[in-house]
Amino acid sequence: MRRLFFLGGFALLLSGSSNANSVLASKSPAIPAAKTDALRNVESPGRESEALTKPAAPALPSATLSPHRVRSISTGEASWYGPGFYGNRTANGEVFRPGTLTAAHRTLPFGTKVRVTNLRNGRSAVVRINDRGPFYGRRVIDLAHGAASQLGLISSGIAQVKLEVLQAQ
Repeated sequence: MRRLFFLGGFALLLSGSSNANSVLASKSPAIPAAKTDALRNVESPGRESEALTKPAAPALPSATLSPHRVRSISTGEASWYGPGFYGNRTANGEVFRPGTLTAAHRTLPFGTKVRVTNLRNGRSAVVRINDRGPFYGRRVIDLAHGAASQLGLISSGIAQVKLEVLQAQ
């Protein structure tokens, strides 16, 4: 009898009846309150969930929380370089290593931090200028393999990017 009543109460819950919770709580002592609370949150097919109607707040990229002020902004095409140059010296004398968040720029001083944002996918990385280039076409920056990987432009080879030259505060 109780099992039959429980199934009937469960059917009431699925139908959306407001009386179902009181019926389950008062007539079925075999069901702990925690279970009736869990059953209360069961929704029937066709009813919209509150979670579906309220979109989650987007997470802020960590790059926007950096303690830097933007000095200038520009856009252009970026490329990347890497494996063939590992172990060589960059223009400022550093040894070029895998996975670094560095880049080559024609005119920015060495050590300048630049936030590079891939305009196609919105991913960004803060890189440090330690080399000169690119010297091909109208490209504005040449990213080390680590930075290019973080921006998601390894497979395409090139991408339209936004450069934000940062000034430390």
